[in-house]
Amino acid sequence: MTPHNNAKKGEIAKTVIMPGDPMRAKYIAEKYLKDYKLVNEVRGMYAYTGLYNGKEVTVMAHGMGMPSMGIYAYELYKFYDVAEIIRIGSCGAYEKDMKLFDIILSTACYTESSFALTLNNDLCHVAYSDEDLNIKIGKVAYQNGIKLYRGMTACLDCFDVYMTDVNKFFDRMPEGIKPIAAEMEAFALFYVAKMLGKKAACLMSVVDSKYIKDVATTEEREQGLDKMIKLALDSVL
Repeated sequence: MTPHNNAKKGEIAKTVIMPGDPMRAKYIAEKYLKDYKLVNEVRGMYAYTGLYNGKEVTVMAHGMGMPSMGIYAYELYKFYDVAEIIRIGSCGAYEKDMKLFDIILSTACYTESSFALTLNNDLCHVAYSDEDLNIKIGKVAYQNGIKLYRGMTACLDCFDVYMTDVNKFFDRMPEGIKPIAAEMEAFALFYVAKMLGKKAACLMSVVDSKYIKDVATTEEREQGLDKMIKLALDSVL
């Protein structure tokens, strides 16, 4: 056990699917897992371990922001022997052709954050997802006719909708950095995975966009994210 996770050793599967919202973790367990058990509820950050088509999987929330993700990912990898984590979350789109609930696979993540410097004395601002996991996800998406956007994403310290001037954010990006979407946790996940020699991937559904006025409601998010959730689960079989 850790200060943030009261699951016993062996109660967390080698494969973990991580949404941000604890209630979404509950939703996934109830809808998709068989013989599931609640194994953590510290701070309301629910974790459920059960079977998905015969494979043991844990679904655990990670909260919002890099510090929260960094804590949970580190502890899962380091103390619970987790081998791979797939984050499933929402994002803001930066490409004109992206619509609400389009699915994005992050191949790399850029951040302005000092997360890596603070954690590991490393001046790192780009972290990469695991290629093997990405190939599996891409294969399942292709087999199921799911359009999948791939590319670098940005990881922010604030909710992108509240940024006073997103264009200034783009203006100060280093040469060669052109994210197709933004969220708030993937860099911490990718960096911690690399640091500890583990695997990580991140799937995101578009819930707002730089180019459209629509923003998904809570109810629409709940329903619209199912395709991404099932894609993540099918990819670990």
